[in-house]
Formats: sequence, structure tokens, C-alpha cells
Amino acid sequence: MNVTRDARGVYAIAPTPFTADGLVDFASLDRLMDFYREAAVDGLTILGQLGEAPKLSHDEAVAVASRVIARTDVPVIVGVSAPGFAAMKELSSAVVDAGAAGVMIAPPNTLRTDDQIVSYYRQASSAIGPEVPFVIQDYPLTFSVVMSPTVIQRIANECESCVMLKHEDWPGLEKISTLRRLEAEGAMPRLSILCGNGGLFLDFETERGADGAMTGYCFPEMLVDVVALTADGHREQAHDLFDAHLPLLRYEQQPGIGLAVRKYVFHRRGILDSETQRAPAIRLSERARAEVDYLLERLARHDKRAGSE
Repeated sequence: MNVTRDARGVYAIAPTPFTADGLVDFASLDRLMDFYREAAVDGLTILGQLGEAPKLSHDEAVAVASRVIARTDVPVIVGVSAPGFAAMKELSSAVVDAGAAGVMIAPPNTLRTDDQIVSYYRQASSAIGPEVPFVIQDYPLTFSVVMSPTVIQRIANECESCVMLKHEDWPGLEKISTLRRLEAEGAMPRLSILCGNGGLFLDFETERGADGAMTGYCFPEMLVDVVALTADGHREQAHDLFDAHLPLLRYEQQPGIGLAVRKYVFHRRGILDSETQRAPAIRLSERARAEVDYLLERLARHDKRAGSE
């Protein structure tokens, strides 16, 4: 079930659950997979930045990926970013053998020029194997690597196994429009474009030509609904639903505490047994928890799904 350049919909980014003492919580992971199935997501992405991948050992990462892949019937993309290609290849091979649909690769923050970025992805593709579909993670706010549309065009043209762009540039609406124009002109092959940033700009990103979302907002049901409503031409309904979630979405998108907010809400919703992150971690203050509770109460007036605990 390899991911392709025609992938569409919502690929939810799953957090990695931990017990209160910091062990991988496989019972909560199973429950999380059941929740995503009920939310009707189109795919899953695991072991990314907000999956706390750098805090896992290689064996733990493979165990988590294998459990997720066995528990779901949607395509699973696995983050395999690593300081060197040897570790990237080892993890990629293991998760592909387990049934992963593709892998996601973030650029190291040492890349500066266009040629360096293109060369890196060319080498990464060769290292993991040209038969393995990969996703470019374009998140300059975190990785400090700026990828122009021309760079993405070059990677797509040179690497047949590049099938998707995880678009997290900010602002980035014009980038989406430019990439779709280059595709229409035949200057590059089509890439699936799924957007991150917590979904903060999803309402307009889909209108610009994005195929959906790849993010971990704590109400993936909303993301699924917005993408579907937009595709069906129900613009006002899509924006109304998105606007109702925007205060909580914005709060969750705060750098540093975003994952803490997400895990807290998943814990409140009865999906995770614990909101624990592995150290180093940032915990929510009691004041922050009260603010999230308040936002959930307000959201429940417009979306009853926010009222469940």
C-alpha cells in the first residue's frame, strides 16, 4: 500500500503515548489507532517531531511503527530523519519491511543553498532505496532550511520516489499556488501536498490546491470534515466549522507547549491513559490547563465532539 503522488485527505500525525514512568504505552497506542479509524482519517504519520521520535531507541521506533501498521488499514508514513544516512537506511528498511507506505525525511539544519538541499534529498533517496516513496518535510520555522518552489521542483524532477510535500512554510499560500502552476505547465510532476502547522491555514490551503492535511490537531475529525466540505464545494460550511475550532487550534500551535496541549486533550478525551512526554519535556501549568478547558467548553457550543471526555 505505497503512498503515491495522488494521495489526498487527512494523514493524522499521531503522538507516541507513554506511561507515567516513561515507557511506550502500547495499550493507549491501540486505543489511539481505533480513534483515528473512527475519525475516518485517510492515513497516518508517525515518529515525526511531535511523535517524540528523537527520544525513542531504534528498537522502540520499530516496535511502535510495527504496532501501528498492524492495527490500521490506512497507509502509514514513518518519519526516518536522522543525522546520518546509515541510521536513516536502517530505520527505513525496518519499517518498510513492516508494511509502511512511505517515509518522511526532514532536512538537517546545516543545509543552506539550493544545490545543497537538492543534493541531500538525492542522496537520501539513494540511501533508503529508490523504490521507497518519500515525503519532503518543508518546515523552515523549525529546521531553518528554506525551500523555494524551484528547489521542490528540482527534487520532484530528479527523484521519482519523491511523492509528497508536507507543506509547513508560513506564510505559504503562494508557494502552493506556484507549485500547482509549475505542475500545470508541465515543469514538474504532480506531488501530493498535505499541510501541517496544526492545520492553522487549512481553510485556504485546500482552496489553493493542497490535497489535505498532515498534522496532529487534537480534533482530526474537524480536519476530515473541512477537507471533505471544501472538496464538495461547501465553502461557507467548511469555514464555519474551521472558525469554531480556530481558538483551540491556535492555542495548540504555540511553539514549545503544542504537544503538551495535544496530549492533554487526548487524555481528557479518554484516548491516552497519560499525557506524559519523555524528558526533556514541557508540562502545562495549571493556568494553561484551565485555559484549554475553557476553550473546549466554548468549542462544544458549536461542535458537540468537544464536549466528550
